[in-house]
Amino acid sequence: MDRIIGIDYGRKRTGVAASDPLRIFASALETVPSAKIIEYLQKYAENEVIERFVVGYPINMDGKPSEAARDVDAFLNRLRKVFPQIPVTLEDERFTSVLAHRAMIDGGMKKSDRRDKNSVDRISASIILQSWLDRESSKTVNNTSI
Repeated sequence: MDRIIGIDYGRKRTGVAASDPLRIFASALETVPSAKIIEYLQKYAENEVIERFVVGYPINMDGKPSEAARDVDAFLNRLRKVFPQIPVTLEDERFTSVLAHRAMIDGGMKKSDRRDKNSVDRISASIILQSWLDRESSKTVNNTSI
């Protein structure tokens, strides 16, 4: 089955997550240098069918795009050129780093391991994707008569 890919794009590093085939769970895949993310996604697409990209979009507390949004916008332009047939959905990424740190603590990760920004980026990508998956799942449940 097709996969949904979650992306937490950053200037230096990009976290990547993928859905399971049933689109219930998001799993962290990799943290990739941002300069190589398109190449990574092309390689991934050779082995898996990507149905959609869910990209974290940096928004300030006032609801306006943050300063980092310019970097994400440039990435989105490249992504859409390389994968024009795959839809891209933007997901509010506020608090994903905080949630990622909380998940690492709750999971029993050592303090020294929690400092690894690669782990934070991967987990943030899975949080972004899981938020989208949960919302899509609730739409399906709400549209189904019981």
